[in-house]
Amino acid sequence: MTGAAIRHISEWFVKPQHPMEESNQICYLSPWDMLMLSTHYIQKGLLFKKPASVVNDHDFMENLLEKLKHSLSLALFHFYPLSGHLVTHKTHDPPSYTLSFDCKNSHGAKFMYATLDITISDILSPIDVPPIVQSFFDLDRALNHDGHTLPLLSIKVTELVDGVFIGCSMNHSMADGTSYWNFFNTWSEIFQAQAQAHQGQGNEYDIPISHQPIHNRWFPNGCDPPTNLPFRHHDEFIARFEAPKLRERIFHFSAECIAKLKAKANSEWNTTKISSFQSLSALVWRSITRARRLPYEQKTSCKLATNNRSRMEPPIPNEYFGNMVHALSAETSTGELLENDLGWAAWKLHLAVSNHNDSVLQQSVKEWVRSPFIPQIARFYDPYCVMMGSSPRFNMYENHFGMGKPLAVRSGYANKFDGKVTSYPGREGGGSIDLEVCLLPDNMTALESDKEFVNALSISTTLYQE
Repeated sequence: MTGAAIRHISEWFVKPQHPMEESNQICYLSPWDMLMLSTHYIQKGLLFKKPASVVNDHDFMENLLEKLKHSLSLALFHFYPLSGHLVTHKTHDPPSYTLSFDCKNSHGAKFMYATLDITISDILSPIDVPPIVQSFFDLDRALNHDGHTLPLLSIKVTELVDGVFIGCSMNHSMADGTSYWNFFNTWSEIFQAQAQAHQGQGNEYDIPISHQPIHNRWFPNGCDPPTNLPFRHHDEFIARFEAPKLRERIFHFSAECIAKLKAKANSEWNTTKISSFQSLSALVWRSITRARRLPYEQKTSCKLATNNRSRMEPPIPNEYFGNMVHALSAETSTGELLENDLGWAAWKLHLAVSNHNDSVLQQSVKEWVRSPFIPQIARFYDPYCVMMGSSPRFNMYENHFGMGKPLAVRSGYANKFDGKVTSYPGREGGGSIDLEVCLLPDNMTALESDKEFVNALSISTTLYQE
């Protein structure tokens, strides 16, 4: 793979197949949307193996690209905000800064095609995720506030020697992980229905979808839109972030391994309430903290990115398109975390989750509206924190796009720092989980030899299935 360089072949802009009447309305960003303005776009993608039936790569890719663009146009009909751009409304006395999105005067979503002379094995065989994977995504290092001039959605299709990678960069002020994968799932669903329509089994322009997105932005009770930021210029709340040199590695935990961790944590705390993911997060928190070799009096925290939809009263459907995510936090000293057992740490995480309810959420958002601030990666996440992002509950491996089940999920440069851990479902399903761990090189080396972590870990010996 030495010397391999990506070649950008072509790019297009894709608009919704038909304009939605709602797309002409001004829609303001919610408080949770605005909290994302100084973070990066979401960058996730899927790696596929070219079908064995492919005879001519050029014809295959030309056909695939046309189908992807057409199905994307149909998907954008339902997810029309992604075809727009951000708009700022300012007043100077008193100073205020309000954001909405405009879908009328926009080029649409970006769609790119590139090639790279490497194989699937070059991506999946190395111990660490190869840095070349970051080139599979457009809008590198873009902040969500850049959506004023950059597209809110960019799809990059990279052809490998024996595979195809579909990378999606989506503005995080427009959508959280739940919304992101709802879009991806709908796009795949339309692609597959479109293929059936070409075979005479339906109308390719009238494809029903399983989960219709809800676009009315949520605001807390008594806080009508728009939400005003007390700033004159975005330089007052936007800051670029450059991560230090990190090692990035995928660790695979089988369903059996996860079940044993859960049983161990519950047994140690004499309860049945600790969840599988709380148990796994506790293991990661303890192991990374030990790998960092911190002083025992040093405060450390574990943050969990949590979907708030089900915690609201009444609950908000998962189809809500926007941000409904919150970073829960459990905190303690390094000494307490490591002197106690797995169950103790998992119970702290369990309490943080169980205490996160509608009244807490409503109050926190109202306090933010009264005194708004925009978190920045460099300041918000300290070097003693472990941040668990994404979710193994997201439907990632059912997105086929005519090439069968994806071989792997990978992410771009976005929102990574020392201690960022991203969770994915394992490819085999059944409750298995893959963790994408980003650490400083010395810390990763220490983690790889951490006894508690290694004993709990099951590394898949099969990189992918034909």
